[in-house]
Amino acid sequence: MSVPRARMLELVKAQCQLFSTTFNPEGVRTGNKILRQRLKGPALAAYYPRKIITIRDFQKEFAPLDLMIDDEVEDDRLEHIAALKARGKGAPKKKNSAPDFKKK
Repeated sequence: MSVPRARMLELVKAQCQLFSTTFNPEGVRTGNKILRQRLKGPALAAYYPRKIITIRDFQKEFAPLDLMIDDEVEDDRLEHIAALKARGKGAPKKKNSAPDFKKK
């Protein structure tokens, strides 16, 4: 004794209304599984720390006021690079022109 298909569809439709699910009797791919998932944006944004203001940002913002603010870390870095260049251990110079491709 089999139940008619129309009767089963009515039952499934009522069940979907009751439990707030999608009624899809043909089984068509709707993407509903993906749409029900939590959004990943807030979780990804919370993973990375908030950007804090740096001395360079502060100097750039208040440049018109001519505030004399020393960045010790940057000064140390520049001194270190100058010392390396004095010993001949600095980074090589950048190329000024494109290579010349002449066929012989």
